[in-house]
Amino acid sequence: MSVTIETFASEISEALKAFDKYIVCLDKTPEDCEVSLNSLMEKAIKAYANRGPNLRHGIALDKQVTIVLSQTDADRPLCGIYFNLHTPYHRKQPARKEELEEEL
Repeated sequence: MSVTIETFASEISEALKAFDKYIVCLDKTPEDCEVSLNSLMEKAIKAYANRGPNLRHGIALDKQVTIVLSQTDADRPLCGIYFNLHTPYHRKQPARKEELEEEL
């Protein structure tokens, strides 16, 4: 069985419904999210198809979304689409005193 974006159309559709209903995102419109999901799915499929002999997953991510394809006993891998918790308002933690001393 050939794995394509269309193989996971239902998962992408469900993720877009969740994005539109539940996700507050300042960086992506629902249309941009769909483009991003399709792009990430292509990357995850490539990672899955080219994984090493002892590896079971293909993963692709950006700041807002992670897609994981996992090998199963069936022809079709499992697909997980996760929305990452992220805020553009997160402040960087101040450097610890020891780290500052090491730089000097």
